[in-house]
Amino acid sequence: MKVAVFSTKPYDREYLEKANATTGHEFSFFETSLKPTTVKLAGGHQAVCVFVNDTLSREVIESLTALGVKSIVLRCAGFNNVDIEAACNNGFSVLRVPAYSPHAVAEHAIALIMTLNRKTHKAYNRVREGNFSIERLTGFELAGKTTGVVGTGKIGAAFARIMKGFGCRVVAYDLYPNKQLETEGVEYLSLEDVFKQSDIISLHCPLTPDTHHVINKQSMKLMKKGVMLINTSRGQLIDSEAAINALKKGRLGYLGIDVYEQEENVFFKDLSEMIIQDDKLMRLMTFPNVLITAHQAYFTDNALTQIAQTTIQNLSDIENGQLNEKNRVCMDMVK
Repeated sequence: MKVAVFSTKPYDREYLEKANATTGHEFSFFETSLKPTTVKLAGGHQAVCVFVNDTLSREVIESLTALGVKSIVLRCAGFNNVDIEAACNNGFSVLRVPAYSPHAVAEHAIALIMTLNRKTHKAYNRVREGNFSIERLTGFELAGKTTGVVGTGKIGAAFARIMKGFGCRVVAYDLYPNKQLETEGVEYLSLEDVFKQSDIISLHCPLTPDTHHVINKQSMKLMKKGVMLINTSRGQLIDSEAAINALKKGRLGYLGIDVYEQEENVFFKDLSEMIIQDDKLMRLMTFPNVLITAHQAYFTDNALTQIAQTTIQNLSDIENGQLNEKNRVCMDMVK
């Protein structure tokens, strides 16, 4: 199958080519993202392979249809960037990678918590400058704290278990509670009560119309003053403007994010010699109690290997007409 791969970085090419070694799919790698102005690059291909910040709007999907493309394969679990209705109505097969080393993301959330709490990034920089003072590096012990987990799928469940290991009381919210987690001591509460009771809140839910800006001005008013908020899921779960205001007022004590609601214009790019035009992101970066990483939570060898292998298998399944329903997003055409 001839595949146009968008938003390609060197590591994407390396892992995809390794996974494709015995399969024979033909790849055209493009560093640019897929969007209305670049969709013509997909001409002559049967499928497009895309990532989190590629745009598959109705306009793009109709253009892909006109170019003869019939399949969309995502190198990620989320598919909020795809107009599913338009894809289904145009007869597309849409497949994703529903699970890839959930521990990678869960462990990165822990890294954000520990770094923010014990200020190891600041201590590292001080020592490199010959400053061995520990003034203003005070942290807190996780043991005995209440951690709230919003979304207890595979990643959220892995995160909850790690926090239990630290000695935390873990409370959670999910539309479909995990019975196994309950037997392990995780308490399921209403979302409002999770917000009210937690010292640390970590987001592990997908982005849907119901979860868009689930963290907003009103929900932050419910939280304890000084709460730590962690997001390794999707940037649009948090209203950035509301977070900035809560940080300024001291209501939000710590913010650790690996995702950002306007990240498609910034993340995965080297902008070190440029003026970054995103005022909200630049404002967030000025706070001493904010830690931002550039969507790297998934970025482990194990996860990259699993993503590549599942992506190649999805392409082969499409080619052979044997689609894996677990991976399939777009079912039969819905008119």
